[in-house]
Amino acid sequence: MTFEDLDSWQCAREMIRLIYQLTRDAELSRDFGLRDQIQRAGVSVMLNIAEGFERTGSAEKMHFYNIARASNGEVRSLLYVVLDSYSHLEPKITQLMDSTANTGRLLSGLISSTRRRSDTK
Repeated sequence: MTFEDLDSWQCAREMIRLIYQLTRDAELSRDFGLRDQIQRAGVSVMLNIAEGFERTGSAEKMHFYNIARASNGEVRSLLYVVLDSYSHLEPKITQLMDSTANTGRLLSGLISSTRRRSDTK
């Protein structure tokens, strides 16, 4: 198994695709700080899942999975900033909110599963 096989990584990858699609909007693309921050936070989710998976120790895995989960929360919070500032993007934002919720659920499952495996050792 590789990190690419993880449902949480695949969902995070889809979330990144949606984030980049959203940030191509003419107005939002010129809001450099917001655009860059939401892109970085989204990429952080995917990268930390991969990095955690590649770690050998359970504590290290958990550390990176928790960072991924926190970055996912950051994306969700930033989406409210986008919604409040660019309401015409609401349909895309709603789709992204669903994606972040799904990614968060999958990350919580990954964290729980990793914890259970480490508790049985």
